[in-house]
Amino acid sequence: MNVGLVGVGTMGSMMLKKIIGAGHKVYARDIDEKAEERAKNLGAIVVDSPAKIAEVAEIVILSLPMPSDVEEVVCGKDGLLSNVKSLKVIVDMSTVDPFTTQKNAVEAKKYGVGYVDAPVLGRPQNCGNWTLPVGGEAEDIEKCKSVLQLLAAKIVHVGPSGWGNVVKLLNNMMFGAINSITAEIFAICAKFGMDPKIFYETIANSGAATVSNLFKEVGQKIVNRNFEPVFAIDLLHKDMMLGIEMAKRLNVPLFVSQNNQLLNELSRLLGYGKEDTASVVKVYEKLLGMEVKPKA
Repeated sequence: MNVGLVGVGTMGSMMLKKIIGAGHKVYARDIDEKAEERAKNLGAIVVDSPAKIAEVAEIVILSLPMPSDVEEVVCGKDGLLSNVKSLKVIVDMSTVDPFTTQKNAVEAKKYGVGYVDAPVLGRPQNCGNWTLPVGGEAEDIEKCKSVLQLLAAKIVHVGPSGWGNVVKLLNNMMFGAINSITAEIFAICAKFGMDPKIFYETIANSGAATVSNLFKEVGQKIVNRNFEPVFAIDLLHKDMMLGIEMAKRLNVPLFVSQNNQLLNELSRLLGYGKEDTASVVKVYEKLLGMEVKPKA
């Protein structure tokens, strides 16, 4: 099968390896020349526009940063819908808002093209074992299921167009809450004079209901002073922004998420945006004039 892939960055390159490894021919496009070169080295055929991909690929997967990027790739002058020939279904695996997805799905339908939103629940290195909450029509999901099964261990049809996006944004709002409170309690611990490592190991190994995999990961990063990005503050900020905007459009009051987002914004203003989300602890460190680190 001919598969298109627009966006071959961190997530997209992982998908590319799996799809090519299964024997499919992949046509790729990215605005980053280095990403395209990497894709070419992995065996993809690099083309110069989404329109060229729509000419030859039956299924096109999108892995893009922002809703505006997705809209341009789908509906723009040289977008996928400008040159529908082989294209049967578009699968958007980006983290975007449901409203953009629903709008794009309506446009795609005018051209007889299916549109599926399947954002990723999982880390890049776990490609093949991801969970995909999928929104769209069942017949369109069926068309691309064989490809999605290369990327995910679980494919869950959660509802109509945009509902996969809803699941992803709500998940990342929960991520933001756990990330923020983890940083905050470590700051309190350090201010009290307790060794954060002792606190962390006691809680992480306790079996308490409060212990999650994310607490373990973020807490360990704080204790080890390791802020190499697994998931950067800039990305969390963007995802939470989309979730907050979604909630506002639905007139849902936000008593938690907006405060968590404020912590992300302060972290970015202080220059930590490219660092791991655990770096939000540095905001507390600036305010308290101390580092949250194990005692010698």
